[in-house]
Amino acid sequence: MKYLIAALLIAVATFSAEAQTNVLALADAKSIALQQNWTLLAAKSSVDSAIAQLIATKEFPNPTLSLSTAKIGQRDAGTILGNGLWERSYDSIAAVSQLIEIGGKRRDRQMAARAWVLSAKARFYDAKRTLDQGVTKAYLAALLAGENARNLSQSAGYMRQEATIAEQQHAAGDLSEADMKTIEINAEQFELQSKSAEAAAVQARISLEILLGVPKPQGDWAPGDSLENLAASSLSMAVTDNYSPAERPDVLASETDLRASEANLKLQKAERIPDPTFSVGVEHEPPGGGPDVDTFNIGVSFPLPLWNLNGGNIRAARAAVDQSRIAMEQIRAQAVADYATARSEYQEASARYQHYRDQTVPKSTKVRETIEFKYQKGAASLVDLLNAEQTDNTVRLALAQAMNDTAAAAADLTAASVTLSESQLSAEP
Repeated sequence: MKYLIAALLIAVATFSAEAQTNVLALADAKSIALQQNWTLLAAKSSVDSAIAQLIATKEFPNPTLSLSTAKIGQRDAGTILGNGLWERSYDSIAAVSQLIEIGGKRRDRQMAARAWVLSAKARFYDAKRTLDQGVTKAYLAALLAGENARNLSQSAGYMRQEATIAEQQHAAGDLSEADMKTIEINAEQFELQSKSAEAAAVQARISLEILLGVPKPQGDWAPGDSLENLAASSLSMAVTDNYSPAERPDVLASETDLRASEANLKLQKAERIPDPTFSVGVEHEPPGGGPDVDTFNIGVSFPLPLWNLNGGNIRAARAAVDQSRIAMEQIRAQAVADYATARSEYQEASARYQHYRDQTVPKSTKVRETIEFKYQKGAASLVDLLNAEQTDNTVRLALAQAMNDTAAAAADLTAASVTLSESQLSAEP
């Protein structure tokens, strides 16, 4: 007996551990997404790439070392110093040359690179903003599908109770077989709809797992939050009529893109100025037909700007500035539109949710219970019963949809209101 009890305790503990492992709260889902989401990881990699480009712009070009020897193979190459390799009348030159950028090219290139770093960081934070929004709405979709399945199953349960009573009434001769079968058919329809809703819930959970970066999404987890609690906690959202999108991450990214484009335009204009290459070298030629044994030489060279004045790159850079400015204005307008849309949806959904919760659902429940009682007493028709059950099911599904819409609109409103400070933009993401 004690072994059986021990086995049961182990089974219960294992089941509890598995159930705990498979329960996922919304806060935990967001935390997992921040660590594993593929889009966010790619955005983080883009920041690293932009920083690497900035480091590259700070590096000076390497000097060039050149070694050359001329007059090799002459007859009587030996000199009064001897006939060794160093004493022959070969003309040997060693020189070091260094390119020097002028016209502010280095400064403009670094300004553009710094702007690209800020843009990459802003896009990373914008990816976090949209990821938080996407995870929340995907989690809500899973909750809604599960709530629909629960409501339909509840309706099926109500009808199954009526079907049991109907069988007893039919056996007693108080109910026709057609009416009994009608009730059973309605119960079966609710059950089938419940199964379909359960399948939709699995699909919604799988969609969330994709956002979480799960390698093999199966949807075998249970929500740790309820749709009702999330909707109720969303009713305290603050809205404003004076929304400014200036510090939203995607707006800041578009502004830094514009600054980078302007710096690149200045760089392309500066590229019309030739960069000189200075060289310093020594020349070794033993006596006997040339200068002294060792001489020192300096030189400078630069391209002659005769045929190529970098006109194509300048025009392309100017077009990029125009495109960045247009994109910035569009993103600013979109940010304002996002907030206005989310605010309107939130106000409508929250009002609808409270109306269903406080008025419509209690009325529908009361009507269904009254019709069920009257039907069992013979004071209501089968049509009245079926209409009451269908109406109550429809109202409860509408309440679930209103709860989902309220929480989803709150998530949209939160996402539209996200701001990014200068300290966050300057810090490591």
